[in-house]
Amino acid sequence: MSKTFPFILSIFIFLQNSISSKITAQTKKNTSKERVEEKIIQVENNLVPWVKNQDNSKYSINERMAKYNVNGLCIAVIKNYQIEWVKAYGWANVQKKEPVTSKTLFQAGSISKSLNGVGVLKLAQKKKLDMYTDINDYLLSWKFPYDSVSKNKKITIANLLSHTAGLSGHGYSGYKKGQEIPSVYNILDGTKPANSEAVRSISEPGKISEYSGGAITISQLIVTDITKKKYEDYMLNSVLKPLGMTQSFFDQPIPNGKLQLAASGYLADGIEMVEDSFYIYPEKAAAGLWTNSTDLAKYIIETQLSLKGESNKVLSQELTKTRLTPYIDPESGFGVFIKQKGDEKYFTHNGGTRGFISEYIGSLENGNGVVIMTNSGNPGISSEIINSVGIVYDWKDFYNPSIKKTITLSNTEMQKYIGEYNWYGSPVSIIMKQNDLWFDGPVKSKLYFTSDLDFYIEEKEMNYKFIKDKNDLVDGFTDTRNVKVQKIK
Repeated sequence: MSKTFPFILSIFIFLQNSISSKITAQTKKNTSKERVEEKIIQVENNLVPWVKNQDNSKYSINERMAKYNVNGLCIAVIKNYQIEWVKAYGWANVQKKEPVTSKTLFQAGSISKSLNGVGVLKLAQKKKLDMYTDINDYLLSWKFPYDSVSKNKKITIANLLSHTAGLSGHGYSGYKKGQEIPSVYNILDGTKPANSEAVRSISEPGKISEYSGGAITISQLIVTDITKKKYEDYMLNSVLKPLGMTQSFFDQPIPNGKLQLAASGYLADGIEMVEDSFYIYPEKAAAGLWTNSTDLAKYIIETQLSLKGESNKVLSQELTKTRLTPYIDPESGFGVFIKQKGDEKYFTHNGGTRGFISEYIGSLENGNGVVIMTNSGNPGISSEIINSVGIVYDWKDFYNPSIKKTITLSNTEMQKYIGEYNWYGSPVSIIMKQNDLWFDGPVKSKLYFTSDLDFYIEEKEMNYKFIKDKNDLVDGFTDTRNVKVQKIK
């Protein structure tokens, strides 16, 4: 036997094993890809609302995009602290036939408040501020004008971030391109060219949760007064970049270099595009973030890992726990809301600007989550996609729909509710359409009645109840949190 034969044989065996290993690895990779593709298909075909009545159907994503007049959206799903998949649907701009991609940028609206919470707590981590000190100790260029409504109680930064400051200014309407943009001082004092009311006390601080974009705008000014930097620059370098959110920014208006990636917003009918594609929001901390689903998923994952003590790219484990702990109100953390589903808790926030609605949710344990961003003014689809993800990925006890038995009101009863209402600062009408009552305004939703006073809508997980005055006339309605919506006429 040749002395070279064993050597050649060993080389042959080595090459054979190497090829076999590569084939095995490729097979596993293909199998994993196929499994994810199967999951995507399942998610796309298991959309369900938060409530079940006589109709127990499941819907496809295309069906629900059509129902809610959603032109485009992008989903990112998180599993085991990693992004499992990202997929885009529909059009970023219908008229130009520009499709949504995984890189498409959307206005995040009030989701901005979550990242703002991270930025403010980072200043606390650096001992630049105390969360429980009077805000006027940190406001240098403007002072909050306390009055008798606050009952000599001081507002803290913790109050601002948890919506327990008792302040006005629920949300903001934005500004068209070409309009004069107000300064933060105009916004806080309600002076021209601001189109919003002054941010002032409407109740004693520290008592109840009263959602306030105005409170978050005060925190924006605190950040700039402390850091001596533009808010968008501080957030980019201290929060977004460390989180790996490389495509995101708080600049208002959007920088020219990012315009080609920005989706165009559409109103609730899905037909009318927002003037010049989108509005400008100088209330940056409350509503100014531009981002995409991938970047928001990175924020969720870092939050989850920081909570476990396995990462501290921006905040320590201690400060992340603080941010995710309800303060005064059982659901309001610092820039997040905490939801209990079965035995597990989730941190979440949604957001809406003119023509854009988005939502995210992440588990405090187990590393699960999902982000949905849309260029639609009609809510509803986000929660249904989240429900589908929870079902397909077997999030324990996540989807437990309310079971409702609906009734039909007489025409006489329905006539009592027709009129105009002031819903969170925006006008909305209740009208009759096809023998049913509908909200007609920024939101277009059918009212489902469970009694002559109680009703719900599919788009929002909330129960509502009409209220009457002493003359038995409809005065408005309240929601589950006892927030009253006043009837105007």
